[in-house]
Amino acid sequence: MRVHHYIKNFLIFAALACSGQLFCTERFTAALIGFAAFCMISSVIYIINDICDREKDRLHSTKCNRPIASGRVSERSAWILTAVLLLAAALCDGLVFHATSSMLLALYLVLNLAYSFGLKNIPLVDVSILVAGFLIRVIFGAIVTEIPVSNWLQLTVIALAFYFSLGKRRNELKQGNQRGSTRKVLQYYSVDFLDKNMYMCLTLANVFYALWCMDTDTSLRYGTSLVFTVPIVLLIMMKYSMHVEGDSDGDPVEVLLHDRGLLALCLLYFFVMFMILYFK
Repeated sequence: MRVHHYIKNFLIFAALACSGQLFCTERFTAALIGFAAFCMISSVIYIINDICDREKDRLHSTKCNRPIASGRVSERSAWILTAVLLLAAALCDGLVFHATSSMLLALYLVLNLAYSFGLKNIPLVDVSILVAGFLIRVIFGAIVTEIPVSNWLQLTVIALAFYFSLGKRRNELKQGNQRGSTRKVLQYYSVDFLDKNMYMCLTLANVFYALWCMDTDTSLRYGTSLVFTVPIVLLIMMKYSMHVEGDSDGDPVEVLLHDRGLLALCLLYFFVMFMILYFK
């Protein structure tokens, strides 16, 4: 189920948190239920992906330890769990039903199943689907909480997601050259190509975020103090980039959870944002 990857689903709270209405019980409850639905769907995708890739994973140095690849969990049990999680996700979605949010949840499922069944082998399409997943989370959260999300924030998420995805491919390629890789799409990429484009996306993400902080609507609502969060964001991305250029496999969740310094910077950012947005 890869529960530790649920951290990515906190993007569902982005629109709510940035609106200054995090403590509105009705909206927070809707976001929490939507978060639960997305977590169930995410696990469904991870399980199906592991079932499809079980033979390749057995040849990988670390993925061979995954439950299905290692034989600790049978395929039958995995499919039963998948059905249960799908039902749970549908029930959660029904509690906060919006036609558009339900369509987004279904789109996320279909896109990622298509990814698992072959699109992950097509260069640029593979990272585009990963990016779409991040954006869908943000828009899904905005819809279930009935709060509009800034275009600048959406562009920030898109650019950052491209940076994370390309960075992951970069380190998979570097490690694959050393250890042998089972990911077919890596044959189409080069480290130079990934380097140039991931840092282009990181630059754009920092610019988009700064533009959101200085946007007229943002300033009218929260004042001009948000601009002081920009240096913190720059430090966070520098710290993250140190991992991408090191021995990390480039997985954003793994990098975040295993670096106390990066975690501390993220907590500092959230604290400063909270003080600005809720104690202005």
